[in-house]
Amino acid sequence: MAVHHQATITPSKLELLQAWVPDQPWLGGADTSTLTRLGSYRFDDPDGEVGVETHLLGTADGQVLQVPLTYRGAPRPSAEDSLVTTMTHTTLGDRWVYDACHDPVYLTALVTAVRTGGREADLFAATDAGLVQEVLTTHVRGSGSASAGGSLDLSAPVVRHEGTTTRIAAGVEVTLLRVPAAGAGSSGSSATSTLTGTWPGQEVPLLLATVGGPV
Repeated sequence: MAVHHQATITPSKLELLQAWVPDQPWLGGADTSTLTRLGSYRFDDPDGEVGVETHLLGTADGQVLQVPLTYRGAPRPSAEDSLVTTMTHTTLGDRWVYDACHDPVYLTALVTAVRTGGREADLFAATDAGLVQEVLTTHVRGSGSASAGGSLDLSAPVVRHEGTTTRIAAGVEVTLLRVPAAGAGSSGSSATSTLTGTWPGQEVPLLLATVGGPV
């Protein structure tokens, strides 16, 4: 589960995205002169150390962009190139924000969800009375049915961008659609599993990511 703390964040998540996203190579010509938040979904870090959140943003020309980030309480070693920014959280303190495509914690959570038929993490608000479950409006689902047994070594991802697609080689082949698409989207291989999602205004599931076999 993910816990939402009542806090002031500087810069806010939307502010940091508005500053960082327009300079990214995977926009495919999208008009990012304005960016609005459409929804987001989280995955769990089993160790409870890293926040894993994927943002869905609306662009000025009506497109949807998918932007995964990770939040850490200390810098990730040798990851300066994937650092988005730092922010101050009035409850959690300083946080280091990373492009999640380079972060093994995000990749492990994504691949596990896709292959096991997993979904987004439940979200709870931290209140004086304890944790209160929040209503989620963004939902994702993996297509797989494998067990979660076995460990994944995704510690050395190689990331490349092809138009609005980000491909990540990390023992398996992960394909992240920066612009979610209609259709199953698999390559036709039975070894490919998918992640699809819905959010407010998008009730028909769109393809968000695929996971193929070993590379």
